[in-house]
Amino acid sequence: MEIRCPYNACQCVFENAIELKTTLCPSCKQTITARSLLRHQEIDKQLAKHIAGGTAFTEERLLTSSLPPMVAILEEVRSLWNVGSIFRSADGAGFGHLFLTGITGCPPRKEIAKTSLGAEEHISWLYSASSLEVITVLRKLGYQIIALEKNENSADLKSMVAEKRIQAPLCLIVGNEVTGIYAETLEHCDLVCHLPMRGFKESLNVAVAFGIASYEISLPNHVIRQNMP
Repeated sequence: MEIRCPYNACQCVFENAIELKTTLCPSCKQTITARSLLRHQEIDKQLAKHIAGGTAFTEERLLTSSLPPMVAILEEVRSLWNVGSIFRSADGAGFGHLFLTGITGCPPRKEIAKTSLGAEEHISWLYSASSLEVITVLRKLGYQIIALEKNENSADLKSMVAEKRIQAPLCLIVGNEVTGIYAETLEHCDLVCHLPMRGFKESLNVAVAFGIASYEISLPNHVIRQNMP
């Protein structure tokens, strides 16, 4: 299977046996989540549509906008119902802008509207082919980057909030329903946090997890949402 490195400065195409498994790019030597060349080509087509439609992320657009103090990245969230639910939770918790990346579905879609109940009309959003591009610009703007993911290095989210390790301006990242957040994205996060699971299952539905985490984060930050113009 042909794999393409997600780093724009590299984009090496190489053979890899299993898609969506962590591997090392033979060219730039960085740890990545292997994605097929075909998947990248499909995302490239989606990006072209957003460029034409005026909803594509650009560095200049972000640097010249009034970005809210709390934003989120939805990385490869496949379910449109989950996307809609996250729009609704973001609105309630005070997250003023969403970045929809990769294969994440974007408004207008009836499935998104069904679960967002109109929240997608009040929360601004932009599409980007890669989370890495967004993170790079957010760092320039002084945003703290927080991944919602459970791994061997993740910390309990509530503890991080209580210790005031999480403060606005911030960006909360949630990932794919099955594979989670990509390895290269996690490498560029300031904190990787998880929600405690006290039963048999190891994770929550991504929209449910975002709802819990967004309120946990927003309450002590006392920020006021300001939509991008």
